[in-house]
Amino acid sequence: MASTQPEFATLLRAWRDRLSPADAGFTVTDGRRAPGLRREELAQLAGLSVDYVLRLEQGRARNPSAQVVGALARTLQLARPERDQLYRSAGLLPPRDGTVSTHVPPGIQRLAARLGDVPIGVFAADWTLVWWNSTWSALHGDPTVLPAVERNLVRALFGDGAAHAAMLPVRSERGQDAFAASIVADLKDAASRYPADVRLDRLVRELRETSDAFAELWATRTTAAQHTTDQKTIRHPEVGDILLDCDVLVVPGADLRMVTYTAAAGSSDADKLGLLHITGLRTAHSLRTHQR
Repeated sequence: MASTQPEFATLLRAWRDRLSPADAGFTVTDGRRAPGLRREELAQLAGLSVDYVLRLEQGRARNPSAQVVGALARTLQLARPERDQLYRSAGLLPPRDGTVSTHVPPGIQRLAARLGDVPIGVFAADWTLVWWNSTWSALHGDPTVLPAVERNLVRALFGDGAAHAAMLPVRSERGQDAFAASIVADLKDAASRYPADVRLDRLVRELRETSDAFAELWATRTTAAQHTTDQKTIRHPEVGDILLDCDVLVVPGADLRMVTYTAAAGSSDADKLGLLHITGLRTAHSLRTHQR
């Protein structure tokens, strides 16, 4: 498919100007002149450099990858027809039906952005992290430091790459074995629903070859419960052990999972979570200031 780069640049600028900063999770101040997202805010949310976003908007960066276009489409909260238009303007075919979708509907992003004090991560059907807020980053570490392919919970549990190395020590109330089994059960269900998804097939084949624990769980005929609700103790390098309720909310019609962490009001764990929320806001503000 031939690239129509000028159209891509025009769409990118127009849709950045259209998106309300509040809907993207940013605090709007009186002195703000830009009607939509600033370029550095788009870059931060999409996990790209400001310079690269600038070159895309000026038409100087050619042939952005499907991964980059997908990240921009999610950040800009595009509806599916607009997402497909952005892919085509970059000379790419839009994601096909029958494959795992990484599209996060705008309404879900707006809802999650308004719950900024709660760590929220949105995962695709194969447990790839596709959206998160600053409090999630403060709790689990910044996902943007990982290669996009490593932003996957299954890789964190069973792989031997960057995702596994970055995962904080976590103790599950249900037991770590039960938690791992539930994640594999979710992946088996996804594989049965998306048999034509190349990336999902590659993930399963790779982990079956490199992880005995994964291969054993994948081969078992016993159906484990899917991952829904749990209580976890996370060993955080700054606040120490923090006990949180982990809830997994399914997004109807989108095949996404919204993972949230909360603590009982008035508890020391709630205080620690509040501290991490402030840390996340400060980090995001510092990043925006540095990028100007």
